[in-house]
Amino acid sequence: MPASPIARLRRLCLALPETAEIETWETPTFRVRGKIFALVATHRDAPAVWLKAPPGAQELLLAVDAQRFFRPPYVGGRGWIGVTLSGRVDWAELDALIRRSFRLVAPKRLAALA
Repeated sequence: MPASPIARLRRLCLALPETAEIETWETPTFRVRGKIFALVATHRDAPAVWLKAPPGAQELLLAVDAQRFFRPPYVGGRGWIGVTLSGRVDWAELDALIRRSFRLVAPKRLAALA
């Protein structure tokens, strides 16, 4: 039986250096040195994750695939991107997005390891 999308997401996030899972707002968040780089959420009743993204990335991803990517509430105005975890998930792409989010939040020494 394949792992649930949240279990797979958890494995990807926790593989990064000094990452911790902390429940906040009744949902798992993944942090490095106390700073959130990934937050589990739902979007249109499907599992999703919110990730920090560099300037311009949100608009690009929304233009590429508005069914898979979305502007999350609260942090979407600051460039974060939401990714749905239902249907066909490109896990290699998601891993790259998670690592990029981690590098944007982590101290430089740790970011270089991701």
